[in-house]
Amino acid sequence: MRATPLRHVAAIGVLALVVALSPGSAHAQRGRGAAPVPTTAKQQAPIDLTGYWVSVVTEDWRYRMITAPKGDHPGLPLNAEGNRVANAWDPAKDEAAGEPCKAYGAAGVMRAPGRLHITWESDDSLKLETEAGTQTRLFRFGAPPPASGAATWQGTSVAQWEVAGGGRRGRGAAPQGGSLKVATTHMRPGYLQKNGVPYGKNAVLTEYFTRTMEPNGDSWLIVTHIVEDPQYLTQPFIRSTHFKKLPDSASTSWAPEPCSAR
Repeated sequence: MRATPLRHVAAIGVLALVVALSPGSAHAQRGRGAAPVPTTAKQQAPIDLTGYWVSVVTEDWRYRMITAPKGDHPGLPLNAEGNRVANAWDPAKDEAAGEPCKAYGAAGVMRAPGRLHITWESDDSLKLETEAGTQTRLFRFGAPPPASGAATWQGTSVAQWEVAGGGRRGRGAAPQGGSLKVATTHMRPGYLQKNGVPYGKNAVLTEYFTRTMEPNGDSWLIVTHIVEDPQYLTQPFIRSTHFKKLPDSASTSWAPEPCSAR
């Protein structure tokens, strides 16, 4: 075998050094220049939901701005038992039982008029506060925690980002727009509508939070709610609620209100 001339060995060594130090090499990518990989839900967020929002009531005014009379619930997919319970509604009994917050549980509170305040409680948990009923909802990203203890008005909510075009938010992907999906279970039985329209302890609430940006500068939050309840409903109950973005100065007029059974 012929020996490689020394000048060729030197040339090969220089070439190897140039390749190793080039920006596209694996060595260089490991050492510097690599984009940070998003690892938390906050870093992965394709949209920003934080801030103050006010509900804009353009439909169902008589069910949202005031409390409708007992038995007034047309169009809701109630089964026979659901109708029976709704038609037996008695706010005085709710007050006597210490349950004035039945209409402010997770499956009902987003329809109440008033403002929302959304913040990051941690890098993997969004907090949504309502003026109506002074409620706090927590949307936790990641594996759902095991259900334990008594059910609560706001239940257990598991969240995930859904990017535009479908699919979940990928690690390292740039924000593309999308929505937040929240699935809530382990809820204390409450009301879909303040005049006693019920949902039961096994109800499942699925919500999609989507933000829009309008040409005039306005921003809207559209929340689509889907309630599935084999105890009181004949089919999934779907509705949407709209909120308009407020300036941060809205914090000065933030006024939480207690629950009311009437």
